[in-house]
Amino acid sequence: MTAVSVVYSVNIGSEPLDSDAVWEVIRSHLSGMTSENTTVEAIVWELRLPRAILSVVVGAGLGLAGCGMQTLVRNPLADPYLLGVSAGASVGATAVITFGIFSGFGLWAISVGALLGSIAAALSVYMVALAQGGLTPIRLVLSGVVLSAAFSAIASFLVFKGPDPRAAQSVLFWLLGSVSGAQWDKLAIPTATVILCFLLFILGHNWLDALAWGPDAAASLGIPVNRLRQGLFILLAVLVGVLVAVSGGIGFVGLVIPHLCRMVVGSLHRRLLPLAAAFGGFFLLWVDVVSRVVAAPAEVPLGVVTGIIGAPVFLFVMGRRSYGFGGAS
Repeated sequence: MTAVSVVYSVNIGSEPLDSDAVWEVIRSHLSGMTSENTTVEAIVWELRLPRAILSVVVGAGLGLAGCGMQTLVRNPLADPYLLGVSAGASVGATAVITFGIFSGFGLWAISVGALLGSIAAALSVYMVALAQGGLTPIRLVLSGVVLSAAFSAIASFLVFKGPDPRAAQSVLFWLLGSVSGAQWDKLAIPTATVILCFLLFILGHNWLDALAWGPDAAASLGIPVNRLRQGLFILLAVLVGVLVAVSGGIGFVGLVIPHLCRMVVGSLHRRLLPLAAAFGGFFLLWVDVVSRVVAAPAEVPLGVVTGIIGAPVFLFVMGRRSYGFGGAS
């Protein structure tokens, strides 16, 4: 269904396209040929199709990251950005946009700056939590919240001190998330990262189930809880860092999608993870379509759309008293 949606979504935009023309362009490129309609080919192959694929990849990754984060801190209210990765990435991206740092990387400059900022933030949270006594859920949550506020303040200061006042609009648009900069050569790293993390999560689904029930339950089954938490922390930091680097901060996807999926298949990770990845990708794909057409020819940041949709959905889910996590109501 997602694959069909990807192709269908390419038809939709400020410039509507005929389905037959879209299929012709895709078939031509898959067979190694060039389409005769160069205008449609440029729109489909160079703009909309890589954008649609990136939105699916990012959505799937955020769905996985949300499941992993909620398991790591044993809190269904946690989202992928709890580790301060998004706030750290905003510092790196803001530095690039306002001061031109890493401009030597060209089109990759913002992604490189965001990735370095996210890694710095994750390392900061890790070191602070470790110095306070270990990677326990409460220490991770508190460290992440405090350092996120600190990094957000730094990003705001960079915008305030930037030489170009118009850069604030670019920074805000990036912070709210967008896949408008998608290109074919930018798809490989996030796609490979999401696939690798998905495989690792699936291979360790039993350990994740045990960790969700609590450290004592996991330890009684012979699971090295501390090493599992460290490995999960690193995996989530890399996954979210890569996603934020290519799409900015897109809220609510990693928070709401795992909730909805648990309502359908329960909390066992072998069923939860595939559904969260599939539904996350499907959801963000159509969020991107809405962002393109709702204010056409202008484009609405993805975080605005996900916030409008996600907030009431999350309030509805939160109001379900029968909803539980890891055996707790």
